[in-house]
Parts: sequence; structure tokens; C-alpha cells
Amino acid sequence: MQVQYIHTTLGWSAAAWQDSQLAGITLPCTDKEAALTALASYLKLDAKSLAGENLAKPDKFQQHLEESLLQYFAGKPVTFNLPISWQRVTPFQQRVLKVVAAIPYGESLTYGEIARIIGCPRGPRAVGGAVGANPWLLVVPCHRVLARERGLGGFGCGLAWKKRLLEIEGISYKE
Repeated sequence: MQVQYIHTTLGWSAAAWQDSQLAGITLPCTDKEAALTALASYLKLDAKSLAGENLAKPDKFQQHLEESLLQYFAGKPVTFNLPISWQRVTPFQQRVLKVVAAIPYGESLTYGEIARIIGCPRGPRAVGGAVGANPWLLVVPCHRVLARERGLGGFGCGLAWKKRLLEIEGISYKE
């Protein structure tokens, strides 16, 4: 697994790549070490196992990720079109997260809407669990998933981050 560090206007993000597929990515952190620790947590790995695995030279997907993150945090609409290592999540999580990945910039769905889309109309909580397991923040835009009546719901990185991301995209929500 290779680690890519991206310096944005909000701090350092870390992305893990395995077999040319995105295995995970973090939101910006204060420094590279914090980003690596967060990334290891998402991937359920020891940070020491990722340390020293820096990319020698970014390929076209890694360059696209870096450019897209920089544009995103500059307030520009972006579409992340990257190969994702889906085997890192369960088949149910894949079903949910593929719907989440298709939510366009500036739009949102609720947990209940996603549950209906995947054929589990009584499964908003299960959808929430699957969304909470997302290791591809921003690329699979789980911040665009809201609670019923457009409430914030939860967010593993904290509601302050969710609010910030929704505001960057101009998505309205209820507190």
C-alpha cells in the first residue's frame, strides 16, 4: 500500500492506494502525522505499517485526486472519478456507498431515501452504519447524507466538519 500526502488550504490529507485503487482518504488534518494516524484508523491498520510507504511519483489518478482536493477546498465544484478498492467494505456497505458516491456536488439524500433506493425501505439505520464505515471521505461524499427532514445526522469526523463541507457546497440542512 502506498500513501499520498496532499497539502490543502485546510491542512494535510493522506490517501492510501493499493493496486492503483483508492483504499482510503482523510479530511485535512493539522499535519502529516495526524493524517497518517487518521488514515490508518479508517483502514483498520497500524499507522506504523503505513509509515514510509510514500508515493515515489503520483500516477494520473493520484494527480487527479490532488488537483480535485485543492479545487474542492477552494470552493469549486468537483467530481471525483477514481478507481476505488471496494473489497474493503461488505457487500451491503458497497450497495449503500455506491449510491452515496453518485450524489452530485451540491445535492444531498437522506438515510431513508438511500434505504429506499437500495430496496431496504425500513433500513435507514443500517444505511447510517454503512455510511459511517466509509473510508473514502469526499470521494464517496458521505457528508451529503442527511437525516430525515434534512437534519444533520451524524458524521465520524464531527458535525463541525460536516457543516463546513455542506456549506462549501451550498447544501442546506437543519440543525
